[in-house]
Amino acid sequence: MPLTLPQLNAASPDEAAALLDGLYEHSPWIAQRALAKRPFATLAQLKRAMVEVLQEAGRDAQLTLIRAHPELAGKAMVSRSLTAESTNEQTTSGLTNCTAEEFARIQQLNADYNKKFGWPFILAVRGPRGAGLSRREIIDTFARRLDNHPDFELAECLRNIHRVVEIRLNDKFGVEPVLGNQVWDCAELLAQHTDPGYAAQGQLTVTYLTEAHIACQVQLRRWMHDCGFDEVSVDAVGNVVGVYHGTDRNAKRLLTGSHFDTVRNGGKYDGRLGIFVPMVCVRELHRAGRRLPFGFEVVGFAEEEGQRYKATFLGSGALTGHFEPAWLEQRDADGVSMRDAMRAAGRPATLPAIAALQRDPARYLGFVEVHIEQGPVLNELDLPLGVVTSINGGVRYQCEVSGMASHAGTTPMNRRRDAAVAVAELALYVEKRAARVPDVVGTIGMLQVPNGSMNVVPGRCLFSLDLRATTNEARDALARDVLAELATICERRGLHFKVEETMRAAAAPSAPAWQQRWERAVESLGLPVFRMPSGAGHDAMKLHEVMPQAMLFLRGLNAGISHNPLEAVTNDDADLCVRAFQHLLEQLTEEAA
Repeated sequence: MPLTLPQLNAASPDEAAALLDGLYEHSPWIAQRALAKRPFATLAQLKRAMVEVLQEAGRDAQLTLIRAHPELAGKAMVSRSLTAESTNEQTTSGLTNCTAEEFARIQQLNADYNKKFGWPFILAVRGPRGAGLSRREIIDTFARRLDNHPDFELAECLRNIHRVVEIRLNDKFGVEPVLGNQVWDCAELLAQHTDPGYAAQGQLTVTYLTEAHIACQVQLRRWMHDCGFDEVSVDAVGNVVGVYHGTDRNAKRLLTGSHFDTVRNGGKYDGRLGIFVPMVCVRELHRAGRRLPFGFEVVGFAEEEGQRYKATFLGSGALTGHFEPAWLEQRDADGVSMRDAMRAAGRPATLPAIAALQRDPARYLGFVEVHIEQGPVLNELDLPLGVVTSINGGVRYQCEVSGMASHAGTTPMNRRRDAAVAVAELALYVEKRAARVPDVVGTIGMLQVPNGSMNVVPGRCLFSLDLRATTNEARDALARDVLAELATICERRGLHFKVEETMRAAAAPSAPAWQQRWERAVESLGLPVFRMPSGAGHDAMKLHEVMPQAMLFLRGLNAGISHNPLEAVTNDDADLCVRAFQHLLEQLTEEAA
């Protein structure tokens, strides 16, 4: 019989420890200490308690735990001396069926890894879905993580240990993250559609109104119908819109969603998670034959990334009345105008049709969005969910510094007018200045010396500036200081500069009432509430201009990397995300009563 939380909570300390035996490899003390925090209301709360025990235990105890683990496909597997849990996991992943070449490769990786780090490589081989990684995935991950810094790799091992324990706990309690599996599976299936030239390389790229983009529209429409939405359509700019009516069709609606286009060679969850999660919520409502006292509108925004055309937030901008007419005349790299691309995709490509998409804010309760974090914070804290306090405002510049190109061998160091060194000096200033203020960031992401040569002092340097902060005031203060420093550097070095502002976006603080609803949803899962800003832009920024908004972040794996094929989430975390969204819907239902 599966274990239950009431059974665990009621057991004596020794009985409870026995019930949790085998979770941490040869290290029962972690579960034993966590049991002091009983009673546990949720399995997530128990998992979190064990994470905190290990975080507080210190590096020596953490290293002892890591070294208690066997090598992957190592001597213990060959001699059949693994624990029952490890045997099951390595068998599930197919490590017991390695070819001679695969086995030799893993043994070499084991040796290289131990030599560099001094402990065995730890990987949750049952993977983010719990069904097992392939041997190819295991070997690729092993090789990639050899490049990590020792401190980071130690933390990555601990995170993988906690994932192993999470799966083992699910087995003990007979729990299957069914809702999270649905989200995870949708991400995999939708990722099968990718633009020409990328599929052969195994890369995910879906840009605005390509064949892959339209295939995604078709798939999302089909899923929305299957989930039980009452109305499903594709609008004039290619947004996929699903409506689940409330008990009163004239009641206000809750608006949610995110984008399904991607950057080139991107990930499976950026944007798309915010479509799948509410879809699963509607599916569960429909299965229960239940209506809410408000309408529920889910939008898969057609464009947010600005990859094919320079028109970011096109999909959500159409809903707020901010579609730029000039966008229709933009041309992609192949010379195809947006107007022609729309017509080819069966869209009317007229300004009146697009203007008709504008939503009346008075008809909506607000806008909420769930999104993968796209950063390392939640991953480092080993927290599944984070509540967004504000979406950072930002300003971008294209800049040029000009000096004098001269011979690298004959120009004395004190006679140079080196444009590149000036920008390098500015880059160091940006780093230091941004770091002085919490949640402020600055980046010089592009730096180019036109016609540069190894033996020529750079006479010109082109560079970008991307400055972001949680408030417009902090953003503007950073911009003033950085541009003033650029002027000071150039004056001191005898240089000239040009600055062109190319983008300015206002900060979007979360509406307090909506942020609090997300906080209560997280608390209901037995998790601590962690508040954080979003450094990335989101569709919620556009909706913020016309209605209250708030966001919930889901942690990503692999140091939270995003805009990258390594972008990933676990089915357990996705399950928590769905349940948090369901709790928010329940809060709104209670408020309407």
